[in-house]
Amino acid sequence: MKILISADMEGATGVTWPADVLPGTPQWERCRSMFTSDVNAAVLGFLDGGADEVLVNEAHWTMRNLLLEQLDERTQMLTGRHKALSMVEGVQHGDVDGIAFIGYHAGAGMEGVLAHTYLANQITGVWLNDARASEGLLNAHVVAEYGVPVVLVTGDDVACEDALGYAPEALKVAVKDHVSRYAAVCRTPARTASDIRAAAKEAAALAVRYEPVSGGPFTVAVEFDAEHLAAASTVVPGVARIAERKVAYTHDTMFEAIRTFKAVTTIASAAVEEQYG
Repeated sequence: MKILISADMEGATGVTWPADVLPGTPQWERCRSMFTSDVNAAVLGFLDGGADEVLVNEAHWTMRNLLLEQLDERTQMLTGRHKALSMVEGVQHGDVDGIAFIGYHAGAGMEGVLAHTYLANQITGVWLNDARASEGLLNAHVVAEYGVPVVLVTGDDVACEDALGYAPEALKVAVKDHVSRYAAVCRTPARTASDIRAAAKEAAALAVRYEPVSGGPFTVAVEFDAEHLAAASTVVPGVARIAERKVAYTHDTMFEAIRTFKAVTTIASAAVEEQYG
């Protein structure tokens, strides 16, 4: 049994505000250990549950945040940027039996601690076939095309509630309770590690591949906080403006849809100008 862990940071234990997740800040250095603790607890739980192999895919910001030296020696970590499937890289090779979303969060425009979708602030909403979309929802559709179930989700309580919509059978572990976008009631790392490890052990039984699901076509709409970001993103083939600050595109597969989404967010990010966005 092989498990893939997609590890994001905003939904990690103790994380509540931007400095906790921005590489290079003192707070980020502090929170890296708690982020690594969450991931390592999942690794240990899956191994307890019978997994033969666990691959951790770094999925936050520069994708160089986890402390490799603090992970169990039986796991491996895929670190760094520019990966074909970004947050769920590794699922496409046909050898993954289940995936865990560790440290996930709610989507742009939703309630939730550090809620966003790919870009920290410039995107105000994402919709997949008219349904409000988080990164979890988008990634769940990607992995479904490879027949891989989402078996575990951790994050704040809002992220766990969001996961009920895209992975109802997955185990959920809330490491903190949302108060506002920048505040939460947090459990201690010792408690969350215990909770995550226990849930991962149980979730291992859900790691059973199924026939790939193609649910297309997929229409993705992205709303920005500024008109010029929508204009800039139309340089991507197939992306068209549907409102002053909103673009949309359609693809037959989620593989194509998520890659176009990555292109759109990359172009928009490059178009941000200083404090004016």
